[in-house]
Amino acid sequence: MISLRIITPQGQYASKEVNSIHLTSVEGELTLLTNHVPIFMALVPCRLILKDTEDKKWEYAIAGGFCHLEKNKAMLLTDAIEGKGDIDLERAKRAYRRARERLEKKDSKTNMKRANLALVRAMNRIKIHNG
Repeated sequence: MISLRIITPQGQYASKEVNSIHLTSVEGELTLLTNHVPIFMALVPCRLILKDTEDKKWEYAIAGGFCHLEKNKAMLLTDAIEGKGDIDLERAKRAYRRARERLEKKDSKTNMKRANLALVRAMNRIKIHNG
């Protein structure tokens, strides 16, 4: 069993006992299980899947961040997290359209890296909402 704490700038989002944590780091997708070797990783915007001992599954959209696991204690730090059922699909679609428009504009005032990240986060939220 892994004791997981999820922290956002607003404070502790959740604290759960889980059997597995599935997420995507800058190195790729991975699943953390009980007794995993210590690890610290940077995360990209992705689907976070948590499973408990009865194989109940929770799905979230996270906006990237960091995860540290050691001695079956994990801490996930993220700027934003939304449960699958909490995602406002219309808001995510609007964010997607705004990001696409900024990227297509290609003027010197547009921060392309920021616009691309907004696009990735919006696509992640849409994908998770739709299953």
